[in-house]
Amino acid sequence: MNSKYDIIIVGGGAAGFFTAINIVEKHPHLKVAILERGKEVLSKVRVSGGGRCNVTHACFVPNDLVKFYPRGEKELRGPFHQFCSGDTIEWFEKHGVALKIEEDGRMFPESNSSQTIIDCFLQATQKLGIDILNSHSVQSLYQGDDYWKVETSQGNFSCQKLILTTGSNPKIWELLTALGHSIVPPVPSLFTFNIKDKRIKDLMGVSAWASVKVKNSKLSASGPLLITHWGMSGPGILRLSAWGARELFDKNYQFALEVNWLNEVTTAEAEEQLKELKLEHSKKTVAKKSPFDFPNRLWEKLVEAAAISPETKWADLSKKQLQSLALQLTAGEYQVNGKSTFKEEFVTAGGIDLKEINFKTMESKLLKDLYFAGEIVNVDAITGGFNFQNAWTGGFIVSESVF
Repeated sequence: MNSKYDIIIVGGGAAGFFTAINIVEKHPHLKVAILERGKEVLSKVRVSGGGRCNVTHACFVPNDLVKFYPRGEKELRGPFHQFCSGDTIEWFEKHGVALKIEEDGRMFPESNSSQTIIDCFLQATQKLGIDILNSHSVQSLYQGDDYWKVETSQGNFSCQKLILTTGSNPKIWELLTALGHSIVPPVPSLFTFNIKDKRIKDLMGVSAWASVKVKNSKLSASGPLLITHWGMSGPGILRLSAWGARELFDKNYQFALEVNWLNEVTTAEAEEQLKELKLEHSKKTVAKKSPFDFPNRLWEKLVEAAAISPETKWADLSKKQLQSLALQLTAGEYQVNGKSTFKEEFVTAGGIDLKEINFKTMESKLLKDLYFAGEIVNVDAITGGFNFQNAWTGGFIVSESVF
């Protein structure tokens, strides 16, 4: 079969659907198809946000929003001035989906179900007459004088303009490399740390606000830290993994992590605080109750790690024990040995080199009539709805500039 289209979009995920819908809403006469290699479309949308779909984040100022992107911060500033989180909310409301803001700024459909977003997209594509072709795996891309030819596992297609929204798909990156594009090699971005350490053993589920840093490196982050049965997770750790994606990959995920359970408090300040507690609580048992804003179970483990026996009273603490406890609180070292994927929401750092894309149009600087949106480019964000926002913004800009 040889089908001619005005526009072909390769990749039936969030960016692909959003781009297609926006194009045909602006140009109803265009013949548009979405090619998807899998049996199902929008499968990543289905599992995102624990099945609730974290559509965007309630950060409405472009210059603030870009700070959540370890890769793409500079390049996204212009695009976010064209289509930002507020525009996303308005777009979905116009298409019958109300969004709500949670305490941490993440935004979800009011229905709390990713199916709402999937239904919205499927209904819109049906209404607009966009062809959705599943199980079409792209085998080759060829550029003629004024057309693109796309060969798939189920036949060949030609189009005037080609849009790639295939996420981190190595096969497509390979085809693009053959056409002259440079690909920044993909490495995992959002992941948790595997740590075996008796200080956190049996503390699964304990959470505390902490600041963390990779020893002998400039990498640091702070935020809620969650102890899991395999190590450490939570927003603080995920943030560190996103900013450190390349560096931690180069270290083969073997490094020492310094944890400050008192967040910004220095070791010297902690020692002073402990001296005051020694005077104040002299008759009380040290291990009994956490004097800081984190759970007792964690406090007990840190007291034990500072070589203080469970019966020791505050009055009996030696100078050495106080110093040791201050160190455990503010600069405890934990050996990281490997990583684990964060839920199903694996995100990769890597993709088409940003220097080869015109961010005013999302068109390739090297190949005419070729456009990109979503994670196929070397842009990624921390968790919280930001990766989706990048997909919506890219898709919107393509729809504005493609014809």
